[in-house]
Amino acid sequence: MGLIGVIAQHGYAIVAIVMFLAAAGLPLPTSIVLLGAGAAAHNGLKLDIIFPLAWASAVLGDTLLYFGGRYTGWWLLAGMCRFSINPEACIFSSSAYFYRRGSKTLLFAKWVPGLASMAAPLAGSLNMKFSRFFRLDAAGNLFYVSVWVTAGYLFSRFLNEIMGWIQRVGHAFLLIGALLVAGYAVSIVVFSIRARKYNKIDKISAANLQERLQNLHPDKLVIIADVRSHGYYDPGMQRIKNSIRVEPTRLKEELIALREFMAPECEIYLYCSCIRDTTSKRVAHMLEQENCKTQVIDGGLKAWVKAGGELELVPLADIQHLPRFE
Repeated sequence: MGLIGVIAQHGYAIVAIVMFLAAAGLPLPTSIVLLGAGAAAHNGLKLDIIFPLAWASAVLGDTLLYFGGRYTGWWLLAGMCRFSINPEACIFSSSAYFYRRGSKTLLFAKWVPGLASMAAPLAGSLNMKFSRFFRLDAAGNLFYVSVWVTAGYLFSRFLNEIMGWIQRVGHAFLLIGALLVAGYAVSIVVFSIRARKYNKIDKISAANLQERLQNLHPDKLVIIADVRSHGYYDPGMQRIKNSIRVEPTRLKEELIALREFMAPECEIYLYCSCIRDTTSKRVAHMLEQENCKTQVIDGGLKAWVKAGGELELVPLADIQHLPRFE
């Protein structure tokens, strides 16, 4: 039984589940399912049920992510990008797209890979009013669903022929799919190999650093640098007390200012809030290329908080004031 036959038999449930889970962040082929649902309308499914069901499921999934972004800020976005090769790039490419185009991004977000599941939590994290979000998101989903379902209904004959052809050359498609999976696996391996150069970076536990600071000679210069990306900052966020801001995306410029504080006996400690201290290690490696000896706080800000370290609010001057929909 082909895809269209499966959808014709279990159509309503498949459409609702796929649209909801895809809106909630899972990488599912919504366009193919909607095409199949439209084509299956010739085999028993009713368009007057498919349209509102698909639309409502997508809007419900987006609404959940909207409130997730509203109440968790960037934490949800970081979680959604956690398994990407470069989580930081995943977040900022989507957010930059949203920031440049504003709230109308919701009208076409479903058509942009990656942005489809990121737009709703971004709208929530930027404090867009729910009424405005719902209006734009509902319109965008209605357009998306209408185009694909209508195309499936109008071109059902061609879809059946395509599905038949796919079944005949199924082994070739499996091979292509396997190659794509293998390519992704290779990219992960290459990324991991490149990251090995960071394994030699010196680390220090939060508890050991606190003990070291307590027993520090008054004349000893110590710099604790916060290298988290600006985009992770929400109003009211905290950092290690007396730490300074070092922007990892413009490190060369930051080095010019940082060298004014540095002396041969200066101690520099870096921390971030990402998985496996990736950003801290990367910055430490770059600083070592400039003959600046550093150590990374193992576990970053979370480890510091867990060890009972002192905190302070992030100064307003260090917060990137992102557009907010008040």
